[in-house]
Amino acid sequence: VGYSRAVKAGNLIEVSGTTAVLDGVVQCKGDLYGQTLRCLEIIEQALISTGSSMSDVIRTRIYVTDISRWEEAAKAHAQYFKDVRPATTMVEVSKLIAPEYLVEIEATAVKD
Repeated sequence: VGYSRAVKAGNLIEVSGTTAVLDGVVQCKGDLYGQTLRCLEIIEQALISTGSSMSDVIRTRIYVTDISRWEEAAKAHAQYFKDVRPATTMVEVSKLIAPEYLVEIEATAVKD
């Protein structure tokens, strides 16, 4: 598609929308909690590759295809950010790029 998973500009790191895909295969089909954890694992690896970490995240944006299941995504998010507490937004979208995707997450970090 011609994009980067993460881009660092000065002390700002932007992580692209991330879904629960590994080697082209959707992980945790039907499991919003599991997909959210997988997204966050991928985001964490992207941040590490820029010399940053999850503790540097200041904002997340969570896109879910069924907002009635928000607590599943929130539980996974809380596992990663119980101490960091970034600003966050969760919204329902009509669909993501493939019907198996239940969640997509973006993150912004600042590395001092």
